[in-house]
Amino acid sequence: MLKLTLLTVGIVAAALLLLSINIIVRGGKFRGEHVGQSKAMRQKGIHCLQSMDRIERMKDPHHATKTERKREMREDKRNITIREKGK
Repeated sequence: MLKLTLLTVGIVAAALLLLSINIIVRGGKFRGEHVGQSKAMRQKGIHCLQSMDRIERMKDPHHATKTERKREMREDKRNITIREKGK
């Protein structure tokens, strides 16, 4: 049982050491993992959702987000229901 535990700890330690080499070589810096920070994505004109939404809003100030459209649909349903009850 002790041999198995030591073997497991040794394998995990070796794995962590090998995984940390990449971080040590880079100086602790990671490339940007965000869509907008990727050079290839920028070349294709792909941005993150928030940036794409901001761009669309600049083109069309009346552009509604999905949440806003859902809210408007709920309000429309309520208004229709209220009008029907009032008849």
